[in-house]
Amino acid sequence: MSRMAKSSTSRRPKRVFDDEFKAQAVRLVLDEGKAAHAVARDLDLTPSMFRIWVARARAERTRGRTGLTAAEREELAVLRREVRQLRTERDILKKAAVHSAGRRNSLRQCSRGGLILQRLPRSGVEASR
Repeated sequence: MSRMAKSSTSRRPKRVFDDEFKAQAVRLVLDEGKAAHAVARDLDLTPSMFRIWVARARAERTRGRTGLTAAEREELAVLRREVRQLRTERDILKKAAVHSAGRRNSLRQCSRGGLILQRLPRSGVEASR
């Protein structure tokens, strides 16, 4: 009986690169004209991550004409958080409105000038005037 060999495509540990290293690597592509996949291979970087670095640097250099700048990316993240929060609040209010749909109340004016809260029947027509 044969044994299966361990997969050679195991994930590599996550590495952290400082901004100076990223800038120098991107400079090789943008300033010296080297191919991104060749630089990524030479520096032992994943090509997909390196392409993201290059695209972001290119966007910063062109002030957003070729992509989102860092400030725009930050603003987009803030706006997306706001939208998520507003949608959550809207859903809560929808549920509360459905829950309280059978409890309609009405304000009517009393003879002394004040307001009285009067409960209305489900049809929405006042029971007494």
